[in-house]
Amino acid sequence: MSSSPVPFPAPAQPYGRPPLRTVQVLAGAGADSSAHVRSLATGLAARGVRVTVCAPVEAEGEYDFAGAGAQFAPDAVSALRAACAGADVVHAHGVRAAVRALLALRGRRVPLVVTWQGGGPAAAGPSGRLGRLVERQVARAAAVVLGASSDQVDQARARGARDARLARPAAPTGPGVAPALGADPGKVRAELGAVGRPLVIAIGSLVPHRGYSVLLDAARAWRGLEPVPLVVIAGEGPQRAELSRRIEAEGLPVRLLGRRRDAVQLLAAADAAVLPSRWEARSLPAQEALRLGVPLVATAVGGVPELVGDAGVLVPCGDSAALATAVSRLLADPDRCRDLAAAGRAQAATWPSEDDAVAQVLSVYDELMDRRR
Repeated sequence: MSSSPVPFPAPAQPYGRPPLRTVQVLAGAGADSSAHVRSLATGLAARGVRVTVCAPVEAEGEYDFAGAGAQFAPDAVSALRAACAGADVVHAHGVRAAVRALLALRGRRVPLVVTWQGGGPAAAGPSGRLGRLVERQVARAAAVVLGASSDQVDQARARGARDARLARPAAPTGPGVAPALGADPGKVRAELGAVGRPLVIAIGSLVPHRGYSVLLDAARAWRGLEPVPLVVIAGEGPQRAELSRRIEAEGLPVRLLGRRRDAVQLLAAADAAVLPSRWEARSLPAQEALRLGVPLVATAVGGVPELVGDAGVLVPCGDSAALATAVSRLLADPDRCRDLAAAGRAQAATWPSEDDAVAQVLSVYDELMDRRR
C-alpha cells in the first residue's frame, strides 16, 4: 500500500467554525496503540475532524489509516514537523511519541495530549533514571494526559502531569484486528496440531515484560496432564531465540507462531487464554478473550484487575505454580469455563464503545480549543 498522503474528506463544519485539525502521533507499530489510533481516526473523521496520522510506514500498511479518513504521513521528523505546523491539537500515543511531538512543536503554542503508556516496575540503573526523567518532561509538557487505567493516571500525576484523566479505550475492530466470526475452530485447531488436546493461547510480543519465561515454567508442569495441552504464543520479538532454546531443550509443549494477523481467530478456537505479563494497562488480548467468551487466566498487575473484574482468574505475577494450577483446574472444569465465558461477555458489555471513546477524546480537544479562545 502506498504511504503517500491522500486528500482529506470534506468534513462538516460544526457550528460554522472551521474543522478541528488534529495530528495523531505513533512512535511504533504496536498492535494496541495502532488499533486504537485507527479506531480514533475513524470516529474523529466521521465527526468532521481533519486527522493526520504520523506513524511508521509499516503501521499504515497494516492498519490503513488513510482508509479511515485520515491523511497519513510517515514518522520522519520533517514530515511530523510539517504536519504539526497546521494542527490545532497534537495527540501523542506513548511517551516516545510524545518526545517526537515535543520536538516537532518546538516554538509553537499547540496543545499536546498524551495517551500515557508507561507503567510497571521502574527500571533500575541509569536507563531507569533516564526513563523517569523523560516521563517527567512529557507529563509536565502535556496539556492533558490520558490513562487507560487508574494506575497509569496515578503514575502520570506522580510524574508531574497538570491534568491527568482516565480514558478507557474501546476494544477496536477493523483492519489490523482480525474478525473472529466465520472462522472454523476445528480447522484452526487442526492447523495448530491441537486435535484431541486442550489449546492454551497467549498473544503479545516476545519481550521480557510479557512474562513468557513464567509461562514456559508452567508449561513444564502441564506435561503431566493427560492429554497434554498445547500452548501457542502468537507474537514476535527479541526473546524468540531464548524462548525457542528453552522449548527445545526442555521438550515443552509450546509453539511460537510469530506474529499472526489472525490472532483473534486463534483465540476464538482456544480452550483458555493466558496473560502472564509483569505489567499491563488495558490489555487488548485480555479484552478480546473476554469479549469472545474464552476463559482467561492473567496476572493481577497494572490495569488488569480493573479491566477483568471477576470475569477471569487472576494469579500473582511471576508465580508459575499458581499459573499452572489455575489453568489445569480450568481445563478440568467445563462448568467453571462456561461460567467464565458468560462472565467475560457480561464484563465486556460494560466497557466503552468505540463511539464512547471517540466522544470522550473529542470532548478533551474541544475543551482545549475553548481555553485558547
